[in-house]
Amino acid sequence: MLTTIIGLIRFGFSLIFGLAVSALFAGIAPTRKNILRLAAVCAAFLLVQTICWWLFGLEVTSKLYPVITHLPVILLFIFLFKRPWHISAVSVLCGYLCCQAPRWVGFIFGSALRSNLADHLIYIPAIFVFYLLLKKYVADSVQQLMEKSISSCLLLGGVPFFYYIFDYLTTIYTDVLYRGAPWAVQFMPSTVSVFYFVFIIIYYAEIQKQADTQRERDLLEAQFKLAQAEFQSLKELQQNAAAYRHDLRHHLTLLQGLAAENRMEDIREYLRTAQSDIDAITPVRYCENETVNLILSAYTAKARQADIRLAVEANLPDTLPFSDTELCSLLANALENAVHAAGKIPQPNKRGIRLRVYSKNNKLCVDVRNTYQTEPVFHEGLPMTGEKGHGFGTKSMARMVEKHGGVYRFSVDNGWFIFQATT
Repeated sequence: MLTTIIGLIRFGFSLIFGLAVSALFAGIAPTRKNILRLAAVCAAFLLVQTICWWLFGLEVTSKLYPVITHLPVILLFIFLFKRPWHISAVSVLCGYLCCQAPRWVGFIFGSALRSNLADHLIYIPAIFVFYLLLKKYVADSVQQLMEKSISSCLLLGGVPFFYYIFDYLTTIYTDVLYRGAPWAVQFMPSTVSVFYFVFIIIYYAEIQKQADTQRERDLLEAQFKLAQAEFQSLKELQQNAAAYRHDLRHHLTLLQGLAAENRMEDIREYLRTAQSDIDAITPVRYCENETVNLILSAYTAKARQADIRLAVEANLPDTLPFSDTELCSLLANALENAVHAAGKIPQPNKRGIRLRVYSKNNKLCVDVRNTYQTEPVFHEGLPMTGEKGHGFGTKSMARMVEKHGGVYRFSVDNGWFIFQATT
């Protein structure tokens, strides 16, 4: 009689442990409201199980357990605690698997002492120890893995799912495992081994994919910082031009001195040098926006050095709804890619870039076209390249346009590679 009573108490503690561990894995915050909800849910399940046990007996209640406990818990996690379906299902399956560890502890002591009562009495404190261990060392990792992606969550739930099916089919609905059927003995170890290798392979691929994404994000961030540095150097160039203009009176004084001595050849040489210096540091005015003028001046010089014809049509106001760095990132990347592609053409007379940038309805419109040597390959609307260190500029441009709610398009038409954006 005492063993039966302790066994029923153990049954209740098993429910509490499984529900608490499942909630822990599902990432249900331990707020006062959630704790009260879980306590009410646990009490309701205990009542339902007691009624089933009273009406149908322990064996039937065990067989009904998936319907009267596990499935309702999953649904409650989804609808009451607003957890995703895959996390709710996998957390319950993992909770069921974790229930086996204290059961083994009780079984070992019960076998050693040859007492079912000892099995029950050891099991109850064991669940508290295992809960604390799971909460401290396992729960955070499991939560992060399940929330990383649906695929990683389902991979995690694979072994608990197969164990759940196996356990119910071979020990609760039938006694196949206890009769020592070869397939039942071999099934679970084989399944765990296969799933282990599948999990490792797929999860490694997932980790590599995430590492590549992070590396790409870091490169884009580095490129954005490079755009900031480049724009700063352009601003310093503009300041140098202002300083040169400020020092104009000193140049005039020197020229007056040379003229007084009738040193005409020295005057000519000085003027040629001064003109060259001024041209080198003075940005050309393409439009009212000084930032755009600086960027276009810099890339006009780059195109000239690469023997590329660059035609510019710019019509922009002084102020735009973008930061200077964002403008630099968008235009500098577009022109850098254009110069890089056009510069590969062996015949200088075929190297060409056309830029049209203007404002319409308070939106920035950009159209950059360049000739190219190799036909570009597109993936998901973006041009791809096999060159190391390239290909991030177009992604940075797309990200900047999307950030401001704009649209963009990369295309090819009649020998011209075209980038168009409105944002």
